Amino acid sequence: MDMRTHDRRRLLALGGAVAASPLLAACGTGFGGGGGGGPEAGSAADEVTGSFDWKRARGRTVRVLLNRHPYADALIAELKTFTEKTGIEVTHDVFPEDNYFDKLTVDLSSGRASYDVFMLGAYMVWQYGPPGWLEDLGPWMRNESATGAEWDQEDFFPQLLAADQWSLKAGAPLGRGGQYALPWGWETNVVAYNTEVFGKLGLKPAETFDELRETAGAITRRAPGAGFDGMYGVAVRGSRSWATIHPGFMTMYARNGLKDFTVEGGKVKPAMNSPEAVAFTRDWTEMVRKGGPPSWTSYTWYQCSGDLGAQKAGMLFDADTAAYFQAVKGASPASGKIAFHPGPKGPDGSLDTNMWIWSLGMNAKSREKSAAWLFLQWATGKDHLRKGAVEHHHIDPVRTSVSRDAAYRDRMRTLPGFLDTFEAVAGRTRIQFTPQEQFFDATTSWAAALQEIYGGKNASSVLNGLAGDLAAKLG
Repeated sequence: MDMRTHDRRRLLALGGAVAASPLLAACGTGFGGGGGGGPEAGSAADEVTGSFDWKRARGRTVRVLLNRHPYADALIAELKTFTEKTGIEVTHDVFPEDNYFDKLTVDLSSGRASYDVFMLGAYMVWQYGPPGWLEDLGPWMRNESATGAEWDQEDFFPQLLAADQWSLKAGAPLGRGGQYALPWGWETNVVAYNTEVFGKLGLKPAETFDELRETAGAITRRAPGAGFDGMYGVAVRGSRSWATIHPGFMTMYARNGLKDFTVEGGKVKPAMNSPEAVAFTRDWTEMVRKGGPPSWTSYTWYQCSGDLGAQKAGMLFDADTAAYFQAVKGASPASGKIAFHPGPKGPDGSLDTNMWIWSLGMNAKSREKSAAWLFLQWATGKDHLRKGAVEHHHIDPVRTSVSRDAAYRDRMRTLPGFLDTFEAVAGRTRIQFTPQEQFFDATTSWAAALQEIYGGKNASSVLNGLAGDLAAKLG
């Protein structure tokens, strides 16, 4: 398998496109209300009546846009099963992430509806939802004529459904309003480490942030003398992109009880310049200077994952899947030497963790909504997701039944600590950001601020400047 296909976070272009393009100017989850005109305002789901029938749209065609990814590979491999079940044909286009979101954004903003169904991240709901580009799936989910009982909404991890549900109001919490996408696959952000170097150096996984910083520095200083030439301590992202903020950094930030924004009087206000946030950010960048990648400011998901696999990094603090693709048998020089750990706890013992979710959405302009909903049901259903997790590389499961499946668990037990780590953090893993349309611009600017502090500028001054700039943009 070519690991380059898993470079899943090159989204700076999206932030730029969103900012610049004139096209773009324009625990339990309740599904009671929707955004815009509300879920009851003429949904196409209301047209589906009678008994549920997988064959009700036979002869129709659903057009699907996919990002090049293992989840997409698992889907494509099983499309024949869907067509046999429903009589619906599926056409699909696959683009690398370098230009996937540009393609999707332009298509949605144009109103052409070239695609009925597409992959998107949960954060993209904050960008695509307010202009009305996403179908509210809540009415489809509630309609027993449209949705088979076996789909079993309660089987999803509840915080994952909530992550794609929003009222479209800046600063409003997730889990309320319209359901603008369905969770398909997700990632927790944890620590993976090289067991061989840890054994030779007599190290243990860090339980606190101070220990993580010390361990990263110790590996950088001592690993070359133990036969690991050129190894540094911990791989974390550092490129000038929103994607630098959301994995390890935001996870540790949240575990320290810190917020990106606060909401006061209905207005979103930057909070990354609080005294506590400044102190944490200073410590984070100091850790990178003493124990991070030498070329940190260019580091993306791919470089971090690759360095763990190439035994250039002793640890990785990032998506569990970033380590998984290096740890599976034969995938990299470090295969068989990678173990998983929840990562440092916060001062109060917190294991709050930020997450990324690949989701599936429906184009609000689609002319094949009934067929598209059947496709979404199948693609997020128990049978397909179990097969993807057991026979392909569709992990982490978004359904509790798949996460507990014996065959899946037997497969994952070959990776030391993976299941224990997942179970330790799964219930504390959710989107830790404040939902708002400026998310991509704000986090890209935040990443630029980290680079300035890493380069030696005063953390308080830089973050005060960032907060001021963001406050002006948010009004």
